[in-house]
Amino acid sequence: MQLLNTLYVTTPESYLRLENDTIRIEVEREIRLRVPLHHVGAVVCLGNVGLSTPLMHRLADEGVALVLLDGNGRFKARIEGGVSGNVLLRRAQHDRSMDPAFTLDTARACVAGKIRNARQVLLRGAREAKAAEDAAAITRGADDLAASLRALPQAADLDVVRGVEGEAARQYFAALNLLVRVDARDAFRMDGRTRRPPRDRMNALLSFLYSMWMNDCRSALEAAGLDPQVGFLHALRPGRAALALDLMEEFRPFADRLALTLINRAQIDADDFAEREGGAVLLEGDARKTVVVAYQERKQEELSHPLLVQPVALGLLPLIQARLLARAIRGETEGYLPFLTR
Repeated sequence: MQLLNTLYVTTPESYLRLENDTIRIEVEREIRLRVPLHHVGAVVCLGNVGLSTPLMHRLADEGVALVLLDGNGRFKARIEGGVSGNVLLRRAQHDRSMDPAFTLDTARACVAGKIRNARQVLLRGAREAKAAEDAAAITRGADDLAASLRALPQAADLDVVRGVEGEAARQYFAALNLLVRVDARDAFRMDGRTRRPPRDRMNALLSFLYSMWMNDCRSALEAAGLDPQVGFLHALRPGRAALALDLMEEFRPFADRLALTLINRAQIDADDFAEREGGAVLLEGDARKTVVVAYQERKQEELSHPLLVQPVALGLLPLIQARLLARAIRGETEGYLPFLTR
């Protein structure tokens, strides 16, 4: 299994052209980079980036997805060729989405994976905390998440599951502030999760990272032959990739940990953000490239998967989990098992 390579284009005013079997990237008519098409699994353009029509046609022919994000990393559009995948699997998925018992069990699994992995972020933060009062407060947050996990099996419907997830998220993000190094806490303090637009630096950084995870999860589902639009935890809504959002839940804490690493190592600082009219906070310029590079490097790190006998690169986990979800939908396993970090 190979790690799907994603080409991220973050430099404003970049222009992408097709040059034989290569993507040529220009900035102000100067060639900055050439990338062989066979090395690319997806192309993600952030902000004001242009592409030639021949290149878009070739990407569609090659099955390479083209994803357009705004300057803050928010999804705008996805362009791809003909849909591939097993039509029987997709029909089974649609049938399963109308099965209340399967839908509820899968939604519980997605939320359990998210809360369990978020709790591991807090437990690690408590161990590494330098101040005893910080460690105690973070540990209390981890205990609150443990209580949410215990409540999940008794959640009788989707509304209750979503309520448990929402309360756990509130407790988690309150504790997350304490994982930021002391001298950066004021600059990166967040008052809960805000989006569309993000209202503070931490939310802006998280939104940017989540958008990249979202793209990888959607690509993984398509590679497995599933329909990214038909989910179980997230309600069906025109234009919403509900199943990609479902799959992404267990991976959000990985984005959170990377955000903390970038801040605590001073790879990202307060000056890397700009406030726009209306209160929106955006990640700026070279900092976006720093985050993309760090994200791609983190995807190469190997983790132990409970169902496999060998280490697996983090970037392959969405592909593995998408296939596990497909097996659950087909009825080959009793239910979906999210990836749980240690």
